[in-house]
Amino acid sequence: MGAFEEIRLEVDDGIATLTLNRPEKLNAFTGRMMHEMIAAFDETDARDDVRCVIVTGAGRAFCAGADLSAGARTFDYAARDDALSTRAGAAGPVRPDGTTDYAHEAVRDGGGRVTLRIFESLKPVIAAVNGPAVGVGVTMQLPMDIRLASADARFGFVFARRGIVPEACSSWFLPRIVGISQAMEWCATGRIFGAEEARAGGLVRSVHAPDALLPAARALAREIADNAAPVSVALTRAMLWRMLGADHPMEAHRVDSRAIWARGRQADAREGVMSFLEKRPPLFPDRVSADMPDFFPWWEERPYA
Repeated sequence: MGAFEEIRLEVDDGIATLTLNRPEKLNAFTGRMMHEMIAAFDETDARDDVRCVIVTGAGRAFCAGADLSAGARTFDYAARDDALSTRAGAAGPVRPDGTTDYAHEAVRDGGGRVTLRIFESLKPVIAAVNGPAVGVGVTMQLPMDIRLASADARFGFVFARRGIVPEACSSWFLPRIVGISQAMEWCATGRIFGAEEARAGGLVRSVHAPDALLPAARALAREIADNAAPVSVALTRAMLWRMLGADHPMEAHRVDSRAIWARGRQADAREGVMSFLEKRPPLFPDRVSADMPDFFPWWEERPYA
């Protein structure tokens, strides 16, 4: 595993645990954390010994949002010494005439880079929200597949209270998860709310005593790791997320048909049936790194891919 400074990545018996690791700063999000999280998901995707990823925070917080140490300039990227726009020889997004090149790489939101990488994960992702999760601390959870919360967790889509707007692709993810009315209420008020309200609103699956949170997340990850074919899980994850934007069920039918045809001819399908008939745990031989069907990925190339 690579050397990280602001996160930890540990793999144990098929389960990777990614821990945001700035506890003295309530795991506030930085540019370094962004790059390290993206690298960590690159690693978990590449490793066939990883069947599921859990994301949690060190100390008493999950993630307190963006690091605000730059003060009033925190969100004014043009006024900051941004690494993407100040590399030797690189021109920033502001043109000589004062207009902005909004297609410039330096304009891109760092939280969105992380959520898009999580969205592309080949492994299922479980959030174990151990404490406060506001701003990017909550929006980064949205492309994670299942969210569990500690009773101590607090959530807040606080952007309007900071004079900005929801980021990290949350205008796409949040209404799909909780519905437009609930999404608008939380984002327009920007208020902090507790774990039970998050559960009632559909943001989290379940609420747990603090000491029971990680064991519950690991039990769920264990259920996936021990019983499901990794290639099937990777395909299923892509199918479910991408069909959220489909225009017609025929799009799902096309992908379903390809996937059933392709998987039905692979060794995993034979093992899945025989292990069931023989009443024994399955030993799926196919690997995500080598045995994804030849039609994957089936979607069109997108900007920033």
